[in-house]
Amino acid sequence: MVDAAGLLTANFPRREQLLAPWLLSQSLSMIYAPRGIGKTHVALGISYALASGGEFLSWKAPHPVKVAYLDGEMPGADLRNRVRAIADSAAKAVVPDFLQFMTPDLQPNGMMPNLYDRAGQELIAGAVGDAQVIIVDNISALVRGGKENEGESWQPVAEWALRMRASGRSVVFIHHAGKGGQQRGTSKREDLLDTVIALRRPGDYTPDEGARFEVHFEKARALYGEDVAPLEATLVTGDDGRQEWALRSAADGLDDSLLEMMSLGLSQSEAAKELNVGRSTVIRHLKRLQEDGRYQPKKKNLGGRPRFDPARNGSCPRCDGEGCSQCDG
Repeated sequence: MVDAAGLLTANFPRREQLLAPWLLSQSLSMIYAPRGIGKTHVALGISYALASGGEFLSWKAPHPVKVAYLDGEMPGADLRNRVRAIADSAAKAVVPDFLQFMTPDLQPNGMMPNLYDRAGQELIAGAVGDAQVIIVDNISALVRGGKENEGESWQPVAEWALRMRASGRSVVFIHHAGKGGQQRGTSKREDLLDTVIALRRPGDYTPDEGARFEVHFEKARALYGEDVAPLEATLVTGDDGRQEWALRSAADGLDDSLLEMMSLGLSQSEAAKELNVGRSTVIRHLKRLQEDGRYQPKKKNLGGRPRFDPARNGSCPRCDGEGCSQCDG
């Protein structure tokens, strides 16, 4: 124990920004998303930016730091190809030995150490050396034991993460989303975390677009405003094979989709369903777009019969009598 005077005069290590604005030294974070949305793209992009003193998405590393990347399930050849694509497209090269990987294909028995037990934790602690950031990709593959939905089963991993933080390291956990869209398993995982980032599909996403997602900060200590504003990112490959991330505000992406749907004659309810958002969100965005002069609602025809007359023609083929812009329901 220490009294107030002792606390105020204690010589704690100064926390520094490693990837501004959200990743600090001695921090614990989580990035989660559904399968196939681009978690590993993000995890590798973050790792390369940290080890090179570069940038990823809208985040910047003030200087290079050592990173240990623990990959739990990707074939070694695929991991190599992804890192090569990042390196070929990056503005800066990683500092030699600043980005280290541990992958199953390079283990003697093809198995990664288990973060659930103390023996596996000690193996990893010895392997990461003096790395300042540890990327755990992913929880399901590297934490083998306990019950996912029970908070007590997370305790051994939480204690390991706290030991890493006490030693001056930061840990970034990569995790899957459950069927409801939240991080899968017990919410106790989030209690110790400084930052929780969710990757989500835009409402108008189509499979041919590849890696395109929205970045949402669900928990971010001491971050506000533009630092945590939702962001939409799309991985674009040029004719020369170089990759880059096209960025825009997630709100701008929703606005553009809404304007297109309104021009096609969809109702607010139909647009909300297509974009997988609430109708109140659609109404709020359309109101702002109208105030900005970018959207003008079509005037309803109050005289004469509607464009589609259910009394004469039966149920509307678009909404089957539920009400839409086609039948003015």
